[in-house]
Amino acid sequence: MHMQEAIRKADALIEALPYIQSFAGRPVVIKFGGNAMEDETIVNDVVEDAVFLATVGIRAIIVHGGGPQISEAMTAAGLAPTFVHGLRVTDAATLDVVVRVLSEEINADIRRLVEAHGGRAYPGFRKGRSLLRARKKLHEVAAEDGSREVVDLGFVGDVVSVDTGPLLTATAERSVAVVPPIGQDEAGQYYNLNADTAAAALAGAMKAEKIVFLSNVHGIMREPGNTDTLLSTAEEGEVQQLIEQGIITGGMLPKVRACIAALDAGVRKAHIIDGRLEHSLLLEIFTDKGVGTQILKDPARD
Repeated sequence: MHMQEAIRKADALIEALPYIQSFAGRPVVIKFGGNAMEDETIVNDVVEDAVFLATVGIRAIIVHGGGPQISEAMTAAGLAPTFVHGLRVTDAATLDVVVRVLSEEINADIRRLVEAHGGRAYPGFRKGRSLLRARKKLHEVAAEDGSREVVDLGFVGDVVSVDTGPLLTATAERSVAVVPPIGQDEAGQYYNLNADTAAAALAGAMKAEKIVFLSNVHGIMREPGNTDTLLSTAEEGEVQQLIEQGIITGGMLPKVRACIAALDAGVRKAHIIDGRLEHSLLLEIFTDKGVGTQILKDPARD
């Protein structure tokens, strides 16, 4: 029995070989949300997978969120979290909490875990400097009369550019880069960034092979909730149709939009997978079938 088990392991490694060969030296961006990060088993699993990627020569970059943890820290500080269209209104006091929780707590915890798994970790925010250049977000909403109005969200930003140099250097040395969604402008002002859009912008700037969004569902389903209808591959146009038909809604919508933004910026493939499935990251990247949904650009028409 032991021999059969050993052969199965060897078969799995051989199945992974062509993927390891073709992705070696290519960046893979892993977006890891705040909700999944409240489960230590999932965090441990994802970090271990990222260390595996880095060890076999794939440039692993984790972009993490921290929404629930930030809200908790705000409440403890006597601040009331406020959201407009899912975006956190960020005044100066809130921004202080956001930067502290993301950089000093969550980012540091993930980096420690990378090292505990025998990997090396590189912080995407160090000595008060962010690798994500940002500017203030002008958030437009539709008023009741149909006109558009800009809502002031405070220190909420959009990524303008990414300082890819340090990321390329660190990941070439097989470090796992761990990047918090904190932006900074020319004057040094910090901005709170949406982690999905920050991950997409970073993946685009790095011309990543893949961006993988870890979520709490298996991927995109034609009938939400019915895993038999999981789309293992979908093209951009098909995904847009599912949005228009109201099949992709709620928390899946920003992830799917970020996938499309990443593809438009030159990322080769975008994936949405269930972070609760053990080693889902490795299964999606290194097996022929995968476990979630991969989204591709529509084939070019002549």
